[in-house]
Amino acid sequence: MTEPTTQPGGLSGRQVFEILVREHADMLMAYLRSLVRSPDAAEDLFQETLLIAWRRLGDFDHSRPFGPWLRGIASNLVLNHRRKSARAVLCCEPEVLEAIDRHFDEIPRMAGDSFRDRVQVLAGCLDRLPDKLREVVDMTYARGMLLRQVAEALGAGEEAIKKRIQRAREALLECFRGQRGGTQHPADAPALEGGAS
Repeated sequence: MTEPTTQPGGLSGRQVFEILVREHADMLMAYLRSLVRSPDAAEDLFQETLLIAWRRLGDFDHSRPFGPWLRGIASNLVLNHRRKSARAVLCCEPEVLEAIDRHFDEIPRMAGDSFRDRVQVLAGCLDRLPDKLREVVDMTYARGMLLRQVAEALGAGEEAIKKRIQRAREALLECFRGQRGGTQHPADAPALEGGAS
């Protein structure tokens, strides 16, 4: 494979690509994890996205942002993945992909912090969740377990698990918004409220 030509500023195409990938890697993985159940499948799609982006770097319009272009490649790969394995994908109707992509586009425009900063705030908020809520978030989102599997593992009904997930999401959103609006570090804040369902 030939390396893309030298860019303005004397950097090679490879160097520019490495810088752009470092800048967008966390967001790309978060994007893929929001669409694909299996962490292994998300990692495979991440690698494939980067490989395709490298091969097509010469086609990239430098007047446009890199993140949406990268997510466009990832979206196409997720749709192909869905055709092959419908159970492994959380959601990927084209309209849903577009809505998620628009949300990811808004993140860099928000002043004051980076994607990594937001992930740290979210991690702090997760740590403050009551155990029962943190457990369902971990099982559902981090491990990619189905609602039925979570309910069986915890010896609870699916409706109770749905309520816990909803409470956890609401508590996380409130905490996240509070942390972004204030100066308090998540680790210094009191534990979050959450029902015992």
